[in-house]
Amino acid sequence: GTGGDEAAFFAADLFRMYARHAESKGFQVEVLSANEPPTGGFKEVIAELRGAGAYGTFKYESGVHRVQRVPANETASRIHTSTATVAVLPEVEDIEIEIDPNELRVDIFRARGPGGQSVNTTDSAVRITHVPTGLVVSCQDEKSQYQNKDKAMRILRARLYELRKEEQERELAEARRDMVQAGSRAQKIRTYNYQQNRVTDHRIGFTTHRLTEILDGDLDELTEALTAADREAQVARLPGAG
Repeated sequence: GTGGDEAAFFAADLFRMYARHAESKGFQVEVLSANEPPTGGFKEVIAELRGAGAYGTFKYESGVHRVQRVPANETASRIHTSTATVAVLPEVEDIEIEIDPNELRVDIFRARGPGGQSVNTTDSAVRITHVPTGLVVSCQDEKSQYQNKDKAMRILRARLYELRKEEQERELAEARRDMVQAGSRAQKIRTYNYQQNRVTDHRIGFTTHRLTEILDGDLDELTEALTAADREAQVARLPGAG
């Protein structure tokens, strides 16, 4: 939230709205981290939603949300405006690891024991180097060269998986940071006006006077309108459209 105590309260209202909507759809909600100021609300809250279609349900919520209302502690009944930035990102996807044999260097050598003595008389130990990443895996635990190579490949695949996963997580973290920074400069995507019981989504010019229901987690009307507008925009961009 941006704008002091009132923004933190608004961020908490938005999180409650999303959590209720998620639960109504059968999604699991887990809070990963929360920065709660002493006065209440959230300075920042990060949550994970699990369930089929979770990202598609919430992807249109990314952007700056604005609230116009009289704060509970405001004695002069003046309307305050605060904002909160929402960033919705897909979770790191399961990664398919395909290893090109041409990108591997395989060295065969004689297995050595703890003291350096030769364990057997055959060249059964295997060292595999993945040239693009520089990852090196050696294996000499098994008796045959084939078994050692198979085990080394499994270890290499696991390490490449971790490497790719870290890359994806880093890219997502950068995307989230860019989204939040862009949000601090961006136009507001939606306004919640308490006095008029009104919610307006400025991207599609959609207005409803069901603010209470929406804040209680009933986002279906909004999501359907945004999905329809997005679909129309995609069709309009097709070659020959219009």
